[in-house]
Amino acid sequence: MSAGMDHSARRERLIARLPDLGIEALLVTRLPNVRYLSGFTGSNAQVLLTADSAVLLTDGRYGEQAGKEAPAFDLHVYTGAMIPALGEALGRLEVGLLGFEAAGVTYQTFRRLQGIEGLRLEPTEGEVEGLRWVKDRDEIRLIEAAQALADEAFTGILAKLVESRTEQEVALDLEQSMRALGADAVAFDSIVAFGENAAEPHHRPGPRPLRPGDLVKLDFGCVVQGYASDMTRTVAFGQPDPELREIHDLVRRAQQAGIDALRAGATGAQVDGAARAVIADAGHGERFGHSLGHGIGLEVHEGPTLRKESEDRLPEGTVVTVEPGVYLPGRGGVRIEDMVEVTEGGSRPLPGSSRDLIVV
Repeated sequence: MSAGMDHSARRERLIARLPDLGIEALLVTRLPNVRYLSGFTGSNAQVLLTADSAVLLTDGRYGEQAGKEAPAFDLHVYTGAMIPALGEALGRLEVGLLGFEAAGVTYQTFRRLQGIEGLRLEPTEGEVEGLRWVKDRDEIRLIEAAQALADEAFTGILAKLVESRTEQEVALDLEQSMRALGADAVAFDSIVAFGENAAEPHHRPGPRPLRPGDLVKLDFGCVVQGYASDMTRTVAFGQPDPELREIHDLVRRAQQAGIDALRAGATGAQVDGAARAVIADAGHGERFGHSLGHGIGLEVHEGPTLRKESEDRLPEGTVVTVEPGVYLPGRGGVRIEDMVEVTEGGSRPLPGSSRDLIVV
């Protein structure tokens, strides 16, 4: 269980939603949501919440761990399938109408739930995820810790950008560095792209060697106690093509416009539009083909979203990425990404690394 996390307050907010949802209990099966509500960090568990009970179900591998990490729960450890254990708990609690996470239950599990005698089912969408938008101070602290490690790894990797080293080698160095600095894991497969490969927004590192004049795009992050960081920097190995230097400056200005537009109450579309307009006005609108950003926390990609059509209204305390990019096929590309906390009057970028073009 993460030290200092107030999981009970989170459960209370969710339980207060049950009457509005018209259900007697909610079954939570998505593991990030299980962790958010309970503190349990294993790979198999389900949370069952009613107005006056909290049940954690898991298999025999995790009985001891669950007892330590989620001591406030009524723990059910099963040795066979989950459904019979759940049916027993539902019967004991006299639950007749069960809500479940539509995004977390497979069709196979749904059919098995239908087989529980006397049980009616009601799908729910985004209930726990909506609570997770707003981070408490403990969550912000862990996201900042993950960002600090990413910043340190970025500083260290610059000295390892040496001619003829491959994208794969640099990606491995970057990921090993974050682990050596204390990260629990990498947040996602790192993107390392040299030269023309930087024109691919989500390039997979390959054997391409580093050459003078290349732009180097690095998109990476790590995890600390379940919470992720996510940042992108584009640097130059030797003096880059003047147009690519101008593209970097353009993306830097677009990102700042997006950051400046962030504030509590703004919509995702408004923030996306502020950054996108800078790139479009420079004649490169068609080269920015992805959304501006996304929420981040227990998952690398969570709500709210920053994209053209997003009606998500940003609450104070959410953390989002702001990551515009411009990509020129066959030549290279630039993306700059930072995690930013939304505040009442504006925003607070979390990374410490410079966003200016670094030439190594």
